[in-house]
Amino acid sequence: MNKIVAILLMALPFAVFAQNGVQKVNGYEFSSIKDIEAEPVQNQNITGTCWSFSTLSFLESEVKRIKGMDVKLAEMWIVRNAYIDKARRYVRFHGMINFDEGGAFHDVTAMIKKYGIVPQSVYPGLSYGSDEHHHAELRNVLRSMCDAIIKNPNRELSTAWDDAIIAVVDAYLGAPVESFEYQGKSFTPQSFTNYVGINPDDYVVLTSFTHHPFYENFIIEIPDNWLQLSAWNVTLDEMMETMDNALEHNYSVAWAADVSEKGFSHKNGVAIIPVGNFDGMNRDEIDEKLKSPQTQENITVEMRQKAFDNYQTTDDHGMHIVGMYREKNGDMYYKVKNSWGTKSNDCDGYLFASDAYVRYKTIDIMVHKDAIPRSVKRQLDI
Repeated sequence: MNKIVAILLMALPFAVFAQNGVQKVNGYEFSSIKDIEAEPVQNQNITGTCWSFSTLSFLESEVKRIKGMDVKLAEMWIVRNAYIDKARRYVRFHGMINFDEGGAFHDVTAMIKKYGIVPQSVYPGLSYGSDEHHHAELRNVLRSMCDAIIKNPNRELSTAWDDAIIAVVDAYLGAPVESFEYQGKSFTPQSFTNYVGINPDDYVVLTSFTHHPFYENFIIEIPDNWLQLSAWNVTLDEMMETMDNALEHNYSVAWAADVSEKGFSHKNGVAIIPVGNFDGMNRDEIDEKLKSPQTQENITVEMRQKAFDNYQTTDDHGMHIVGMYREKNGDMYYKVKNSWGTKSNDCDGYLFASDAYVRYKTIDIMVHKDAIPRSVKRQLDI
């Protein structure tokens, strides 16, 4: 999840919101079925760190559900530790694995388990003269350093390379936090994790593809899965059932998806898969069509698998699903919290993704284990 950054999407939006549980977006009229509380929309700006923003938004809603607390967690604390661990792994693998800004949901829970978590106020991650996130220089400096280390010009690696990697990351994002004060109490990153009620082991990643057996773990073959962690493979209907069950029972969902489809339009506040999928239409014609509801494709398992196999579905972006809505024509939509800032569209940074879009373009989801339907949990033996 590292391809999409907010700066590319600051075009003039078209959507308009209404009140009282009904939200109007151009010609769409969405009625709320379920809404989950979430912290304010953030802006990842010019970074490929949507995986951290989306997962922490998801975990913030979990803190609200579990503890009744409002807390803003530090995306860059997770990113700092992931950059360092990723660079170490890249060197150890002689540069033969992916090294970039992207990541996955389970990176966040893995980093929390290893390093704990802190509030955003304690670790803003902006130590490079900017009040907005921008990681191009950091990424390039770090990658160049790692490539120089891998070339091994001294014929043996020095004892300084690991310290050098840490120093670069800390120069840009800030030194690690060992202890801090929050709302009059003293914490370490580990004790704060316990305080907000986050247990990384409670969170499960599910996916649905047919090139691996169902009800088994497998490593999703996407470049940003640098930790090579696994997801549970379930049927498409079971994955959708899990999402619906979670939302119905006040659990939100972290959502990784391909957003390269022409029907994904953050500025218009919708993501759809219409019949014909805009065949032969230019961008202006597509934007005009997106302003009103369309008859959508009946997504099959075969369509979904073919798109993944042909690289038409790739791991583009991580987001946070916080609600279910019914459009006036009867179609189901999911309300999605994005991380491109509140000014990126007139939906305050949210959008509505149709059931068809989610079925077709989901890479994986993360949910609390208790949000999984019993029938699915029995199949997975968890």
